Amino acid sequence: MSPRVGLFGILGSGNLGNDASLDAVITFLRDRHPGVTLDFMCMGPDRVAEVYAAPATALQWYEPHAGDATGVRATALKILGKLLDPFRTFAWVRRQDIVIVPGMGVLEATLPLRPWAIPYSLFWLGVCARLTGAKVALVSVGASVIRKRLTRTLITWTARLAHYRSYRDEQSRDAMRRMGVDVTGDEVYPDLAFALPVPEPGPPTGMVGVGLMAYYSGNDDRAQAGEIHERYVAALTGFVRHLVDSGRPVRLFAGDVSDRPVVERIRTAVQGSSGAPVVVEPLTTMADLMTQLSTVDTVVATRYHNVMSGLKLAKPTVSIGYAAKHDVLMAEMGLGEFCHSAKAVDLPVLIRQFEELESRHAELTATLVERNQAARDRLEPQFAALSKLIADTRGS
Repeated sequence: MSPRVGLFGILGSGNLGNDASLDAVITFLRDRHPGVTLDFMCMGPDRVAEVYAAPATALQWYEPHAGDATGVRATALKILGKLLDPFRTFAWVRRQDIVIVPGMGVLEATLPLRPWAIPYSLFWLGVCARLTGAKVALVSVGASVIRKRLTRTLITWTARLAHYRSYRDEQSRDAMRRMGVDVTGDEVYPDLAFALPVPEPGPPTGMVGVGLMAYYSGNDDRAQAGEIHERYVAALTGFVRHLVDSGRPVRLFAGDVSDRPVVERIRTAVQGSSGAPVVVEPLTTMADLMTQLSTVDTVVATRYHNVMSGLKLAKPTVSIGYAAKHDVLMAEMGLGEFCHSAKAVDLPVLIRQFEELESRHAELTATLVERNQAARDRLEPQFAALSKLIADTRGS
C-alpha cells in the first residue's frame, strides 16, 4: 500500500513564501516517491486542488461558508466552525500515514497572531496524529521565542507532539530550546525554497525591485499598529520616489494578497512623477515572482520570502526586516550589513545602504552565487531524512 501523505498549513491562500515551501516538498515527493497518495488540509483548498490535482480540505470550516455573512450570522458561523473543526481535523488526519508541515514560520509569532487560529490548529493536528498513529513532520520551519502564554503553550506542545522537527536556521532551533523543548536530534537546514529552480538571469536593466508589505508590526505593538503601518508606507513611498526621481525604473511587488493595497497605494503616490517608470504586474505564484525579479538588478524587500527570492536569484538585496530571521538569512548569504528595520525605516540611511549595495554589485553577486549553491547542497540531507520518515510509515 502506498504511503498516504497529508500536507497541512496556511497554503494556497496567497502567501507566496508558504506556497514556495509547499512547491518544494511536492516536487520532492513526486520526483522521489511517485507512488505516494497526496491530500491537503489548508487555507486555499480550491487553488491547491487545482494546482496539484489532489483532494484538499479547508483548514477552517468557517472560511468557505462565510460568504458575505456579517453581524450575528457571521458570529454564529464562526462559533459553529470552531465546534466542527476539531472533528474535521481528526477525520482528515486519520486518513494519513504522515502529515508534513512544509516550511513556513509556523512556530513563531513575529507578526500578529491569535492563539485560537493557526497555533491551536497545529496543536490539535499533533493531538490527532498521536491518537490515530499518524506521524507529523515539521520540515525546515521557522520559530521564535513567544511571550504570550497561551500561544507559547500551544506552539511548544505542537513541537513536542511532532515526530520529526527541523528548522530553517539556528536561531529557530535555539528559540524552541529556550521555550523548554528538547531539541536534541533536531537539525537545521536551509529554507525549502532554496530547492526550487530559478529562471536564467537576464541582461542588466537598471531596474530596482521593491517588495512591499501590509506591515503592522507584531503582537506586542497592536496598540500602535496603525501608526507603525503609516510610517512604514511613508518611508517606502519616499524611497520609491527617490529612485524614480533619480531615473531608476522600479518594479513593485507583493508577497501576499494582503500586500496588494500597499503596492497600489505607493504606485498611485509616485505615478505622477516625471521620472522613471514604476511597473506593477500581476503575480500569483513564486514562479511569477522569480520571473519578475529576473528583470531587476537589485532588490529592496520586506517579506521574508521576498528577501529570500532576491538572494536566491543572486540579486544584491537590502532587507527591510521585521524579525531576527531576516538578519540571520542575510548574514548566512553574506549580506548581513544590508539589513534595515521595518518598524523604524530611516530613509536617508536606507538610501545610503542602497547606494553602497549598488557600488559593490559585482562582488555581492559573486558571493550570492556561491552561497546559493551551498544552500542547495545542504538541503539534500533534509530530503534524505524526509524520505526515511516516509519509508518508515505504516503505509509503506
